[in-house]
Amino acid sequence: MESTLFTKAPAISAERERELLAFKESSGIAIKNLELLNLAFTHRSYANETNQDVDNNERLEFLGDSVLGMCVADWLFKKLPAKQEGDFSKIKSVVVSEDSLAMIARSLHVDRYLLLGKGEEHTGGREKKALLADCMEALFAACYLDSGFAAAKKFVMRYLEKQIQAVLDDDYRRDYKTCLQEYMQKRYRKVPSYTLVRKTGPEHDFTFFVEVDVNGKVFGPAQGNNKKEAEQMAAKLAYDQLVKPANS
Repeated sequence: MESTLFTKAPAISAERERELLAFKESSGIAIKNLELLNLAFTHRSYANETNQDVDNNERLEFLGDSVLGMCVADWLFKKLPAKQEGDFSKIKSVVVSEDSLAMIARSLHVDRYLLLGKGEEHTGGREKKALLADCMEALFAACYLDSGFAAAKKFVMRYLEKQIQAVLDDDYRRDYKTCLQEYMQKRYRKVPSYTLVRKTGPEHDFTFFVEVDVNGKVFGPAQGNNKKEAEQMAAKLAYDQLVKPANS
């Protein structure tokens, strides 16, 4: 299918072509039309600021939301025959969430390939969860339009299957800080103490390192893209070593 049937993509320079081919190789996305792939990375801020007559990825995002939902629903229905509709809905709501898609986008370094306007760039657009999640949906749609549903499902489930398994293991999006605090209050009548050890990287892209003190025993440091995430990961370290064994 030609991208002109759907939208107008930004022009692709030789350097941009190399970038898109590198993403194809690293991500495993099945797509031949580089214009369609380039469009999936085109944020409206770029389209609004460029002097080219181009569209943005919002129409692809709309389609990709449905492609994603169908791929996950199809996989759940066929792979988990013992589960009921309510179970499917719970799993699906987590794995297609903004947090889940942004996590996948970061693992694929989607932020490196985004086309953003100057304003969006300066306000940290490459790190915004909503923007990253929307781009993932646009990529799912681009794969579907170029190579069909089977290829799109293969690409989607290459990354979403891990998220589904985490939900089934009751380990995904657990609030470890709350779980650890409840454990400490019950056992020691104290609460955990978190310490920011350091942060590294450029100002718009800090990595935070946090330790947690559990009744005198320190766990970490654990890292995250923000202080809250680093605290959660430190709490998980303590939870896995203290609470899980006690409950098993």
